Amino acid sequence: MPYRFSTLSYWITQILDQFGYKQVDVLGISWGGGLAQQFAFQYRQRCRRLILVSTSTGALAFPGRPSVLAKMATPRRYQDPAYMVEIAPDIYGGDLQSNPEFVRHLAHATHASEPMSYVYQLMAALGWTSLPWLKLLRQPTLILAGDDDPIVPAINAKIMHNLIPNSKLYIYNGGHLGLLTHASELTALIEEFLTA
Repeated sequence: MPYRFSTLSYWITQILDQFGYKQVDVLGISWGGGLAQQFAFQYRQRCRRLILVSTSTGALAFPGRPSVLAKMATPRRYQDPAYMVEIAPDIYGGDLQSNPEFVRHLAHATHASEPMSYVYQLMAALGWTSLPWLKLLRQPTLILAGDDDPIVPAINAKIMHNLIPNSKLYIYNGGHLGLLTHASELTALIEEFLTA
């Protein structure tokens, strides 16, 4: 049975309790950005700072390119490395279009043995949106978005920035996988944000 973001957030608190963490900084990328938003809303006292990367407000967001979303509708890219190599530049955008070596590494590093796990991932976010309650988030929030993200257009980051009261927005020159392709640039911003 697929868990919803609210249930996954609860399980995160159980894990944090196991390790004795009362409060944490949370970073979420793409789908994980939705979960990070839910956790920050549902467990406000436990989330000190929030970092959202290449993500959106869920069901009520500006969608990615239809041709890209169609390629992502199945878990095939996680099961067939050759297919991932073929479509990665189109679906992830940015530097992947000019970096075939990185794409080959990505294809071999991201694979799933259980096809249903991707279906569960999609079902967890089905119909979910943070739009009605983003104004209630009080954590300092850093929003990072690529200007060439075919999955989550940067307009979504601008909307979140306008709705989250204590947020900073940084749009980098790249695609959906900016934390990998622009690691030094974005890591420096994240470290500065967490230590400010």
